[in-house]
Amino acid sequence: MALPAHKQFQFWGIFIVVFALILWALGDVLLPFILGGAIAYFLDPLADRLEDSGLSRAASTAVITVLGLLIFVVGILAVVPSLISQATELVDTLPEVFAQLRTFVSERFPSLTQPDSVMSQTLHQIGTLLQERGGEVLKGALSSAMSLLNVLMLLVIAPVVAFYLLLDWDRMIAEIDRLLPRDHAPIIRRLAADIDKTLASFVRGMGTVCLILGTYYAVALMVVGLNFGLVVGFIAGLVTFIPYLGALIGGALAIGLALFQFWGEWFNIGLVAAIFMIGQMVEGNILTPKLVGKSVGLHPVWLLLALSVFGALFGFVGMLVAVPVAAAIGVLARFVTGQYMSSKLYRGLSEKESDSEI
Repeated sequence: MALPAHKQFQFWGIFIVVFALILWALGDVLLPFILGGAIAYFLDPLADRLEDSGLSRAASTAVITVLGLLIFVVGILAVVPSLISQATELVDTLPEVFAQLRTFVSERFPSLTQPDSVMSQTLHQIGTLLQERGGEVLKGALSSAMSLLNVLMLLVIAPVVAFYLLLDWDRMIAEIDRLLPRDHAPIIRRLAADIDKTLASFVRGMGTVCLILGTYYAVALMVVGLNFGLVVGFIAGLVTFIPYLGALIGGALAIGLALFQFWGEWFNIGLVAAIFMIGQMVEGNILTPKLVGKSVGLHPVWLLLALSVFGALFGFVGMLVAVPVAAAIGVLARFVTGQYMSSKLYRGLSEKESDSEI
């Protein structure tokens, strides 16, 4: 005999509350495990393809692990030091950039830079704040993020967790399926398949798009000769998962830096602008349609709301789980809407009355 509906709601409501409390209390501890699970989920299709080609699951996982270690070592040796160095230099340079901006504005718009004007006071406060705190904040964040404990947790525990989860992924899915409540197993499987489809399209697809565009922006900006091109490309690629935001933020930052570096050299400034125009066209017409698909089911506003709410509640760990939770809520909302549209609460008696009239 199945449990009454209100009992089931109570059970799952308690489960969700307990899960949220655990996530809030143990967020920092769970970070490498959540990150490892995300890596395993991202790489599972590649492991399945290697299995289809004739390798065992263990051999497929080993091949992926070796390739991942090689990429990681190359990134640590070649990219990360330059990225940290450029990011630190960029923050240290920002006061000078604001000083040049103030000079530029005062020469062309003198009325805005009077000592008692709002613009003058604002620029002065921003420049002073950046000069006093900018470098300290970034260096403190980097030193905190690169502390020995965090490095060990993220660089050792997360890959180990990802390895074992990737190795046992199919068995875990089968075990979870076996534990589903029998009365609702078909519906749960269908909802889980819809959620997986949404996540696969968005997380794996947009992750690949971010990687491709971030690499393109960084390399192209460094070839043009823009200072801090690696950092700007990294930032632009990182936020590309929000439509138009990556090109907007990265383009504004790159063009702003180009104006101060290449002032008067309009060809170089035009090249920087063209790099982001080409990147936006390639993303919209080739990368996103091919790798993500046209109907992912995650509206940009809904995604921003989820990132903001979960980031505020659970910190960085909340931002990691925001996308899958947003996808799950979206799928559940569409399911509930479909159930409502087919129920008597929505249809009422109008359908029966029309049938009787016919």
